[in-house]
Amino acid sequence: MEAKTNTPKRTRTVRASHPASAFRQEPPEFRRATFGFLDDDEVAWMKARVEDVLADYGVAILHPEAYKRFLAAGAKPGTDANRIRMPRELIREAMAATPKAVRLGGKEPRFDIDLPRADRGFVMRTGTGGHGYVNPRDASYRKMDLTAVSEIAAVANTLDEVGFIAHPFVHGVPEVTSDIHSYGRLIGRTPKHVWMQPYQWENVDYLMRIAAIAAGGEDKLRANPITSCITCSFTPLEFKYMDTHAIIKAGEYGIPLHACSLPSSGGTAPLSVPAMSIMSAAEIVGMTVMAHILSPGTPVIATPLMFTLDMRTGSALQSCVESLQAANMSIQLMKRGWGVVAHTYGSGSDTPDADHQSMAERAMLTQTVALAGADILGGVGQLECATVFSPVQAVLDNEVGAMMRRFIRKPSLDKEALNWDELMQIRTGGHFLDSAHTIATCRDQLSPRVFKRQGRDDYEKSGRRAAFDEARDAALAAIAAAPEQGLLSEEQEREIAALAAHADQHIVAAYAGAVSVI
Repeated sequence: MEAKTNTPKRTRTVRASHPASAFRQEPPEFRRATFGFLDDDEVAWMKARVEDVLADYGVAILHPEAYKRFLAAGAKPGTDANRIRMPRELIREAMAATPKAVRLGGKEPRFDIDLPRADRGFVMRTGTGGHGYVNPRDASYRKMDLTAVSEIAAVANTLDEVGFIAHPFVHGVPEVTSDIHSYGRLIGRTPKHVWMQPYQWENVDYLMRIAAIAAGGEDKLRANPITSCITCSFTPLEFKYMDTHAIIKAGEYGIPLHACSLPSSGGTAPLSVPAMSIMSAAEIVGMTVMAHILSPGTPVIATPLMFTLDMRTGSALQSCVESLQAANMSIQLMKRGWGVVAHTYGSGSDTPDADHQSMAERAMLTQTVALAGADILGGVGQLECATVFSPVQAVLDNEVGAMMRRFIRKPSLDKEALNWDELMQIRTGGHFLDSAHTIATCRDQLSPRVFKRQGRDDYEKSGRRAAFDEARDAALAAIAAAPEQGLLSEEQEREIAALAAHADQHIVAAYAGAVSVI
């Protein structure tokens, strides 16, 4: 009888899979692929046109103190009331002095985000401002409420492509203090960074104080800004009192600003992709100059949110072809023209449901903006042109974001990555299944979490469960697992509730003299 021999197994080097995410960088050897409509000469040309708009025509500033400080800084009165023209030297000084790096702090260090990323990648954020909510349990629609805010936080906390969360517009509370109630609920339900969006100028102070409470005090907020604030232009080329006030307060509290322009081509901007991009950049640069004058040293994130007016229906569209081109062009202009951190819609759809059209539109938008070099891709979970939020769609968007992060990773061409030596010796009829290279690198393939990769037989046995079903289960599991009490202390919760109650009395009385619930 022949003796058995034990053949020793070959030593295999297996590379662990640690895919990059909003909080994990790509390996340093990988570069980022890009695509844009503009070459360097065109970026320079458009940058010069932005300066022409601001220096030769100007913007309207409806904040009297800011208007005076602009004039003191060397600006000149424009041709009509409240309009000022910015000298080119002032524009260039402000854009050079504005920080080119931004820290978006989390309540825990593992959720801190530094932009731009060392790997030149992106982070995603949830949709903001939505008035409607699609219940993940049965796909029914209702007006956004505070319960929905808690559920949005619960789902977004589990999405590793989502770096920070924006608060929506809630109903069931006084309309003029909706932002205070929504922000107060959200900031207590997530360890991630939170995006603040004021709706009234009086509300800005309340929102900043809530942020300071959640951070553990104003000094701690300045040291680690757990929130950032949007300031918007009123297109075309006008800055409201509220948004100027937000710039001042952001400087006082030491939090970053998202300088946001929202042009709608054919409506508030010319019906031309390049012209709309120039107008948007002019508004963003104008707000950056304002921050330099009113709150020097404040980090500013350029945020062009581009819309196209559908001339047949009058609807604004965020995911049509023209808006995609405008988003790509605007990100190129802000990144390559001024070297600033840039943020735009990188997800979202114009359809009201998480359907086939939604997935097609948002996949195109994600790809177009990621390849342009955006640092922040907004709109996770949003439908119907940013007016509705769907938790199930948010889970699907997280999957698309992971795919896009890997897609823009430029594959390595070095000899080891190619497995060149083995390729040049492969026998006739051979394979690479047992190749040391295959075994070492196979776990680096991106594996989907909810997207399906199965054959027909397994699909039929599952009852035809699709990615939507997996995403719904993931959203419901996140909601069920979320702690009911939130993350803040009882004292912090009481302080925030007291501020909201005071705001209901003070701000509602200032606007209407009575509390009206919407």
